[in-house]
Amino acid sequence: MSIQEDQISALVERRASARIAGGQARIDAQHAKGKLTARERLGLLLDEGSFEEFDMFVQHRCTNFGMEKSHPDGDGVVTGQGTIGGRPVFVYAQDFTVSGGSLSKTMSEKICKVMDMAMRAGAPVIGLNDSGGARIQEGIDALAGYGEIFERNILASGVIPQISGIFGPCAGGAVYSPALTDFTLMVKNTSYMFLTGPAVVKSVTGEVVTAEELGGAAVHASKSGVADFAVENEQEGIETIKKLLSFIPQNNMEPAPLRETSDPAARVSDCLNSIIPDSPGKAYDMYGVIREIVDDGDFFEIHRSFARNIIVGFAHMGGRSVGIVANQPQMLAGVLDINASRKAARFVRFCDAFGIPLVTLVDVPGFLPGTQQEYGAVIQNGAKLLYAYGEATVPKVTVTLRKAYGGAHIVMSCKQLRGDINYAWPTAQIAVMGADGAVDVLYAKDIKADPGHAAEIRAAKKAEYEELFGNPYQAAQKGYIEDIIEPRNTRFRIIRALCSLEGKKQDLPAKKHDNLPL
Repeated sequence: MSIQEDQISALVERRASARIAGGQARIDAQHAKGKLTARERLGLLLDEGSFEEFDMFVQHRCTNFGMEKSHPDGDGVVTGQGTIGGRPVFVYAQDFTVSGGSLSKTMSEKICKVMDMAMRAGAPVIGLNDSGGARIQEGIDALAGYGEIFERNILASGVIPQISGIFGPCAGGAVYSPALTDFTLMVKNTSYMFLTGPAVVKSVTGEVVTAEELGGAAVHASKSGVADFAVENEQEGIETIKKLLSFIPQNNMEPAPLRETSDPAARVSDCLNSIIPDSPGKAYDMYGVIREIVDDGDFFEIHRSFARNIIVGFAHMGGRSVGIVANQPQMLAGVLDINASRKAARFVRFCDAFGIPLVTLVDVPGFLPGTQQEYGAVIQNGAKLLYAYGEATVPKVTVTLRKAYGGAHIVMSCKQLRGDINYAWPTAQIAVMGADGAVDVLYAKDIKADPGHAAEIRAAKKAEYEELFGNPYQAAQKGYIEDIIEPRNTRFRIIRALCSLEGKKQDLPAKKHDNLPL
């Protein structure tokens, strides 16, 4: 064997060793927990044969607490670039088989490198997290490494899409990077996120709680709202990331990908003409409306289990990617509350940052009343959604289906928040409040003065109020909505509106940055 052949043979052997840096026993342990390895995850995520790995031979530089005895290649994270559906992406996947995936300074340098490359290339960055946290043996160096990653998350925000997949533990300072990214996905029963673990919680507060109860996927998907998706297994998680990418652009300067469809833009949906119940207090399913108006009935929902009184997600209309925000009458009558407001506000801001048009479907009776909401700052949280819509410069098409009362009407992309094209169904009621509440305020003295005829007075005044505000014509007469449309034509009217707004340009006042009511 020549010297050159010997060197090539050594390289092949070194690469093979690096690919199982943690050893077969730890790989087997990972599989026993129902988890894939970092490389297996990337193999499923990326197009076959597209992965190009960086820094395979990087080793940690720590000499504390016996760390000098072992220097595995790769140091606990696999980084590189590849393609998903032919589109370039940059990736990193923490390797739990190497030091529990704990973050060292060199590991952070690898992650920062691919994030920097993603920014320069204008391509999404996807991080697959499976880590025990900061590497204790490195002390301040490990903390500095986290700080470097967080700063890049911040600089990349609104420039390139950032997606976090939580496929194992994610605790302490490690949780802040996913929190700074655009979308976070968790796997049920095998992943968790929390700042302080169960042992610390017990020692400080005396509360006994499991890791799953404290920070599992179900908790963060339904209660805290930290996770946008909670999936059954890693394979489903990876497919979810792939589908999410199909709706969003490579960066903030490029359009979202178009998708071919055989679904005619002018398709009518006769069922929409009868979907609104005769009784104003009766619920209907907003998902039924969404499926009727989007291409092929395909709606990709975000945050499905959190704040279910509002629906957000992506779809295609006429082949274009759109973000949909819709009140859900089946949950809390579709009212806005703290969680619904911040859920929708974050989604609106993402769509605006990446040039994705917004379609808003309105059926909202107002904001949820009560001390819990007021003490929890529903005013400020409602203002987040108002601010997000008012700030957004992407095309905005709004359709009011039934109720739009009070401040909630304003918040849901009304004309005064620079809504571009606002439609209403004939069933729409746009007013300060509903008829019952309005009569109680406007005619309280009359009713009190004649208690014997209170019912008749209420009925007459309610009918008078409903004749004036129980329809969308007053709003149309004043130019607050462009047209009153037949429900069956909603899909066509929205698509045509989006076509007319495709070249929209809107300037904002010069400023360093806004001061969103956080």
